[in-house]
Amino acid sequence: MKNIYLDYAAATPMDARVLKKMMPYLRGNFGNASSAHKFGAKNREVIEDARRIVAEQLGCRSSEIIFTSSGTEANNLALSGIMNNHGKRGHLVISSIEHKSIMAVANRLEQEGHKVTKLKVDRLGLVNLKELASVLDKGVTLVSIIYANNEIGTIQNIKVIADLIKRYKKHTNYPLLHIDACQAPGLIEINVNKLGVDLMTLNGAKIYGPKGVGVLYRDINVNLSPMILGGGQEMGMRSGTENVAAIVGFAEALKNAEQTRNINYKKILIIKNYLIKKLFSIIPKVVINADSLYMLPTIINVCMDNISSERLVLSLSKKGIYISSGSACAINEDIGSYVLRAIGLRGQEAESSVRISIGKHTTKHEIDVLVNALKTEYLRK
Repeated sequence: MKNIYLDYAAATPMDARVLKKMMPYLRGNFGNASSAHKFGAKNREVIEDARRIVAEQLGCRSSEIIFTSSGTEANNLALSGIMNNHGKRGHLVISSIEHKSIMAVANRLEQEGHKVTKLKVDRLGLVNLKELASVLDKGVTLVSIIYANNEIGTIQNIKVIADLIKRYKKHTNYPLLHIDACQAPGLIEINVNKLGVDLMTLNGAKIYGPKGVGVLYRDINVNLSPMILGGGQEMGMRSGTENVAAIVGFAEALKNAEQTRNINYKKILIIKNYLIKKLFSIIPKVVINADSLYMLPTIINVCMDNISSERLVLSLSKKGIYISSGSACAINEDIGSYVLRAIGLRGQEAESSVRISIGKHTTKHEIDVLVNALKTEYLRK
């Protein structure tokens, strides 16, 4: 039986057009972009072309694009780079449903002496704006909010959050606003000017591009302390020999995603609605976690009526159907999903919840096969 992949939020298959763009730099054009000779200089030009393409998609300057090795590294650079540049007594504000890479850095910064505030979210996963306003009154260095959550799919109203933060910018540039937008390209707005953000993280692995490459958009007026020192690549913000093939692939993937955004959004939403309808037809007590209009069409987090999520994921995996019980980046967590706890799920509710994440290649036939397999598991419980 053909494998059915329904874990697009963890990683997407590479688009054939992306691989084609990358191939010359995986084989013949292997020169170091930092070299003085022409063989390396050609690749330096290639990187700058890719930077320009990315900047065009985000509506920013090329000099505001920093290539990294992943979304996780970009998140680390954003938070540590801002907070460490601010001294030892900065104030970081995040939500309680951030990606693990944000949570981990926030915890370390707190240990180093910075103040960290974690905002509560409601049952839909939306940030409490009144609480945010109250915290901003006390002075804040950086606010970091996940734009579209990778586990439950909730989309935050970043423009409203940005407008709120701007009211508190008086005689300085602070507070700054960073968003983790790794799940957003090709689905929702990523123009940094329209969103009103100072920093933004993207990840090639989530946009049908290569793994091992990410981007941090950094407003030209924002001062950032680099984490990785060395040869001064990426305008001194991220030293190390550039992965030319991955950078080229990222630019191609982002361009493709944005060019087909409306088409793919509508197509995926049709599949999502079909999946939800089928689920309710076979499992009467199924619950869509954080179900609202403020959700990505690609992610459905469902509570499966007292069926162990771990058992369900493993059982479906044996049948060649791949879903997940949460974020792949928190695979070693043994206390359940902190995201599900943050939206109010407890005990059996959280332990029975799985994430089904679909993409542009998902078909109704694949959904039918999934639902039939879920029906079998439901009848066995």
